[in-house]
Amino acid sequence: MTTHTATSYDQLPIIDLSAADRGPQARALLHAQLHSAAHDVGFFQLVGHGVTRAETDALLTAMRAFFALPEADRLALDNVNSPHFRGYTRTGDERTGGARDWRDQLDIGAERPARVPGPGEPPYWWLQGPNQWPAALPGLRTAALAWIDRLGAVAHRLLRELLTAIGAPAGFYDPLFGEHAHPHLKLVRYPGSAADGADQGVGAHKDYGFLTLLLQDTVGGLQVQREDGRFHDVPPLPGAFVVNLGELLEVATNGYLLATNHRVVSPPGATERYSVPFFYNPRLDARIAPLPFPYAAEAPGVTTDPANPLYAEYGHNELKGKLRAHPLVAERHHGNLLTPA
Repeated sequence: MTTHTATSYDQLPIIDLSAADRGPQARALLHAQLHSAAHDVGFFQLVGHGVTRAETDALLTAMRAFFALPEADRLALDNVNSPHFRGYTRTGDERTGGARDWRDQLDIGAERPARVPGPGEPPYWWLQGPNQWPAALPGLRTAALAWIDRLGAVAHRLLRELLTAIGAPAGFYDPLFGEHAHPHLKLVRYPGSAADGADQGVGAHKDYGFLTLLLQDTVGGLQVQREDGRFHDVPPLPGAFVVNLGELLEVATNGYLLATNHRVVSPPGATERYSVPFFYNPRLDARIAPLPFPYAAEAPGVTTDPANPLYAEYGHNELKGKLRAHPLVAERHHGNLLTPA
């Protein structure tokens, strides 16, 4: 009689990025682990990334100070005022899968002047523009923009190691980033369970960039869909970033690398949960060329979802997602881009 051992999902793979600096043997092992994690799971915990406790504390302190501001101060930054989808979203105003997300957040991107699309230009240029900052907390701008730069450097290095791990040229996508990349940072608070009992902190979804690096607190609630089709908890690991691959890497490798569904279940009762996802995204006008790599013949093809078509030009993907997730902003500023019901 054959016995089958149930797969354990107690923890995601743990990847130590600092192994890249410890000689050829350690780097080869890193690449084997990274290849497996990205191909089989699409999620892993990243340690050895070099981000210090002091850097993390500076961001978290500024973030908690923001959510401690009076509601009127936070609503002064309402993202409904921004055609660029920047600023504060109050609890319940964002949508995933058509249902409301029970969290409030501050959306921040690269600090650039607004670019209003001219005649014939793609509408995704609306996504470029200034952030909204609280006047009472000048330190938040400093901490958030420093975090974008710091994690952008970590993600850049990680992407190069990942491409190397699957036999691709390490710098193949470097030209899509640089000074015109379109990073995105969210400062997120889950305030506990909604009064109606709904537990969607954020609904099941995939991210639409290259890589996401998530700093989560000790409360938990993040869940990843695994090979068995069920959603499994991701236990917080002190000092680690939870990394997931976005849809662009799935598209680039024709499905060999996985963009994986994930969600957040609201914490129980009045328990607050804080998380900071950083999205490593290319230029808005970046076109994602197929990646040359030796396993391409084994690629199963990109996941097809009629409700979520994927475009070769990155900006179209992000604008599509923003219009769907932030209906109030879309209605106020971009009614001409919405599909009539």
